[in-house]
Amino acid sequence: MDTSRRRMVSSLALFGGLVAGTGAARAEDKTAEEKSARFPGDPPEHYVVYQINKPEAEYHDHIVFSVGAMLRQYGDNIKIAVVAFGPGIHALLKNPRRPVTQTIREKIASLSDYGVDFYACGNTLKSLRLTEKDVVPFAKVVEVGASTLMELQKQGYAYISW
Repeated sequence: MDTSRRRMVSSLALFGGLVAGTGAARAEDKTAEEKSARFPGDPPEHYVVYQINKPEAEYHDHIVFSVGAMLRQYGDNIKIAVVAFGPGIHALLKNPRRPVTQTIREKIASLSDYGVDFYACGNTLKSLRLTEKDVVPFAKVVEVGASTLMELQKQGYAYISW
């Protein structure tokens, strides 16, 4: 939310506290509920990007669980991206060439329904002689996965790696 709307919400919360007789509340002392007061369409305050670059099922479980935990923690106040490259690309393939559990595939699809952006590395696809047609429909193919990680970090995304 822009600064003027945040100030207005904070002022209303402060004014409401004073009227209710709760004393001289300060903007810094906002409750968790007040901090999460956001208007629909407001940009999130938090940005995070994960990488998936390993093929192991346990590794995929950890990444997917962490992404879900971040969504539970921040709700619509976070934007999450996941970049898959190297052996991790199989998690975003329609027909993986390495084992990816059906549970992980379903969880990844569900996370996309919750607004998580998934990126598949085009270089990795080329090296496997695959194309965009081989990637799940909700994932965006980017030319270089590593450069996408870098660009998202430049845009303010925190980088999470396992």
